[in-house]
Amino acid sequence: MNLTISGHHLEVTPALREYVLTKLDRVTRHFDQVVDVNVLLTVEKNKEKERRQRAEVTLHVKGRDIFVESSHEDLYAAIDQLMDKLDRQVVRHKDKLQNHHHVSPKRSTAFTEAV
Repeated sequence: MNLTISGHHLEVTPALREYVLTKLDRVTRHFDQVVDVNVLLTVEKNKEKERRQRAEVTLHVKGRDIFVESSHEDLYAAIDQLMDKLDRQVVRHKDKLQNHHHVSPKRSTAFTEAV
């Protein structure tokens, strides 16, 4: 898995890098076929005080690219929201990949014997 963490108008400190890595562990625990992860942390220069910190992730998995972004006034809270959204999308993608329309071997043999 290739991981890139970059900052825009922000220096990525080791504490931020470690926080993002610990949050990404939850995503990779659910789905291990992650090829590439790009994380961009941004401080927006808006006049309004709320939702100035933004975090976005582009996750390249086998067969699909998943993009998620989140904004909050606190960067750590933005990362938390971001990872929650990303986790939901990864689990949904994993469920779509699994074939749920198969007949189990037990039921197919029992059905053929009963007929």
